Amino acid sequence: MTAADAGAAAPDTAARLARMLQFWDSMFPIGGFAFSGGLESAIQKRVVTDADTLQAFARTAVEQAVLGDGIALVWAHRAAAAEDVAELVRIDERVYARKLSSETRTMSVRMGKKFAEMGAEVTGAPFLRTWRSRIEAGDTPGCYPVALAVNFAVQGLPARDAFVVHQYGVAAMILSAALRLMKISHVDTQRMLYRLTADADAAYEAAAVARLADMAGFAPLSEILAAAHVKAHVRLFMN
Repeated sequence: MTAADAGAAAPDTAARLARMLQFWDSMFPIGGFAFSGGLESAIQKRVVTDADTLQAFARTAVEQAVLGDGIALVWAHRAAAAEDVAELVRIDERVYARKLSSETRTMSVRMGKKFAEMGAEVTGAPFLRTWRSRIEAGDTPGCYPVALAVNFAVQGLPARDAFVVHQYGVAAMILSAALRLMKISHVDTQRMLYRLTADADAAYEAAAVARLADMAGFAPLSEILAAAHVKAHVRLFMN
């Protein structure tokens, strides 16, 4: 099966669900555990102090992801389904250009490169190997949302599945870090995760109809916190 064949949504099968779960599972080794999604600085600067402010912080991150990486992911999935490497590189460069802090760029490219490497080895998909080689050659940054889109497209998994995995990952990264950074229970974080995923359908529909030029990353407080984290004397996470 070619990537072009994979452009159509795969039928609802147990295998499709299992593969979707595999590539969003926290056990999939792409290094996400090393990042906090900006939460460490938010706690240090007392932007996040309790369960309510944690949920507000995570919701803001999820909503920003819809209008940033989420749009790029949908467009990258279409490009991968058409095996359009040049378009993928263009999208990837636009994602990278919108990562203003060095830590945010580091997180996206490290996770993206590892996701492409692991995906190519696990699936054996030729087009995914092609994308991995372009990253390794330095022809493209290799940002995470693009690598995720390529992975799902070549497996015949629809863009909606890839989008859900991405959005779930944004929320889960922050809430997982919270368990190590502040006094909060697993019940609290699971309750928050349940609430944060409630609007996934509407979020996908918004990203799916957006133009690539609509992709934005306006988050001044997040950028300030990221800058503060670079100079922090004590750091548990890489961002």
